[in-house]
This record gives sequence, C-alpha cells and structure tokens, in this order.
Amino acid sequence: MLCDVSKVHTGYGIMPRVTHCTEDENWGKPGYSKKVFVAKSVSQPGGFASVDKVIDRIENTYWKIEVSDFQAWMLGFSKFTGEWRTTELEPNKILIEYTYTLHSDIALLYPLNWLFTKTFWKTYMKRVLENVRQLTINEEPYLYR
Repeated sequence: MLCDVSKVHTGYGIMPRVTHCTEDENWGKPGYSKKVFVAKSVSQPGGFASVDKVIDRIENTYWKIEVSDFQAWMLGFSKFTGEWRTTELEPNKILIEYTYTLHSDIALLYPLNWLFTKTFWKTYMKRVLENVRQLTINEEPYLYR
C-alpha cells in the first residue's frame, strides 16, 4: 500500500491506468486520503478519478482502504473497500491476503454488478497483485512517493 500506485494499477480493458496522486502528504495514516488521477480510457475522461482513504492500519499486518468519490459513472458502484493482510511465513516469504468489496446503491444493477465483480474485477485484481509481486522481485523501494 505504500508504493507508487501507478506501477500497480497499470490499466486493463476498461480500467484506466493510474498516472499519479495528489494531496497525499499523509497517505498511510488512518483517516487521511489522496486524490487519484488516471489516463484517458473508454470508461474515463482522464484526470481526477477518485479518492482513496485509509480506514484502518496496523503496521506490517493490516490495511483497510476505501475508494470513493468516483468522477465517472462506475456501473452504479458507489465505493470500493479493500482489506490487505500480510503474514510472514518465513524470512523473506510473506503471504498477502487481499479481499475487496464493491458497493452499489442501485438494486436494478445488482446482476450486472455481480457479473462484473466475478469476471472482470477478479481478473483485474489478480493483475494488480502480480504487479505488486514484480515490485518485490525488482526490489523497488516499497515506499509511497
């Protein structure tokens, strides 16, 4: 979570790639947020896209974040909640468990939301986790900038 998000959310299909963040001086501290900016894509005009907020954090163990204030229509989703748990299995081997919940306020869209989550979003998040794995393999500084 404390990495360059543009190297993790690189885009896929209708999901635009993240270009940068602003107002992120206190990112990582519970209660603080940052603005996320994306490249132009089929689903986004580009520019300011959403706000990421840290809900809870236990150092080296757990993060809970919320993504909200979407600037483009997101299939009726109102927010996204993600939880990230790490467990050291042995020296230099960490298990990452990442769960996510997509929230929608439009009951009529629930079937579409379910289909999107079970197919596209699941694939996209696997790509995101693979990007995180590549950051560790490349020994990139795991520090947000």
